[in-house]
Amino acid sequence: MKNVKRYGMVIGLKKEKVDEYKKLHKNVWEDVLKIIKECNVENYSIYLCKFEKDKYYLFSYFEYTGNDFETDMVKMASDSATQKWWKRCKPCQIPLDSGTESDGWMNMEEVFHND
Repeated sequence: MKNVKRYGMVIGLKKEKVDEYKKLHKNVWEDVLKIIKECNVENYSIYLCKFEKDKYYLFSYFEYTGNDFETDMVKMASDSATQKWWKRCKPCQIPLDSGTESDGWMNMEEVFHND
């Protein structure tokens, strides 16, 4: 049986960048998808939601099936294709105050899960 840890994260999205962000994610680069799998990330999804008037947020969900999350995330972050991909995505995003310094995504606490 696989060891699975679920992650949920949220970040803001600039109103004027919504279409660009959607377009980017319709054609994610193969090298980026490959490193995601190599780093034991599965069932990765990103959702878009509009709150209030013009506030957009992205919700990310993925399952980690490896044994050393920190090492796998360092491997992913050091991958040149991933660095280029993040450089394309980052100008679209609005980091949240409690997000990590490196990427601006805020980790969420899982309060319920049912298999």
